[in-house]
Amino acid sequence: MVESSILSDFWVDQIESNHQEAIFLVLVGFLVSFAFIRLSTRLMRSPKVPWWPGSIVSEGGLHVHHHVFGIILMMAAGALGFAVDGSSWVFNICGLAFGVGIGLTIDEFALWLHLEDVYWSEEGRRSIDATVLTAIVLALLMVGARPFEIGSEDITTLIVSLVLAAIVLITVGICFLKERVLHAFIGFFFFPLAIYGACRLGKPNSVWAKRRYGERNPSKQKRAQARFRVNRRTQRFKEKFRDAVGGGIGQP
Repeated sequence: MVESSILSDFWVDQIESNHQEAIFLVLVGFLVSFAFIRLSTRLMRSPKVPWWPGSIVSEGGLHVHHHVFGIILMMAAGALGFAVDGSSWVFNICGLAFGVGIGLTIDEFALWLHLEDVYWSEEGRRSIDATVLTAIVLALLMVGARPFEIGSEDITTLIVSLVLAAIVLITVGICFLKERVLHAFIGFFFFPLAIYGACRLGKPNSVWAKRRYGERNPSKQKRAQARFRVNRRTQRFKEKFRDAVGGGIGQP
């Protein structure tokens, strides 16, 4: 009873009063569906649970990946969401369904990035990174974070707003060029972090490093390689997190 009262108060005070029901349900649907499908893919490869249903494969050998169902679900929920009243319960259900679709799709992010089945390979671990970034962005949107506001009260406000928006986009773009993806995504909503990422060294194999380091600036290239060495502490933590969430390479 106490737990239900806490959840009810949270829904009314934090979600409903701020009109964040739909985006909250998108986040919930996303997290639940990703957790379920990632657990399911690990269980279907485990010899300890041979009764767990496997992949969907046609008689001709066609493997229907679960991101297909995610895309279809997002299309259906998105189309229906546009058609109904934004304040109705149907709209909120569409948000939940859309979140479920995101979870099913993002779990195979690496597959539709590489256009081949790399789910249990090193490349497939990018799906875990994409999932974390998606969860962070959805959480930021839920708490009301916005990258910038375009004011249109008068011409001066409009020009200033456009200039500030351009600065944000350019700074975030530099973070992406340096492969500082986390700084870019969060910095899009919290600009100081984007500035920090844009001012720091780029990763040695990034587009920024290839254009501005290398032979042009070998000392910076050397610093970047030392800074982003394979066995650095943050990288070891990232690999342990990936193993915990997605399983090891080649195994559940």
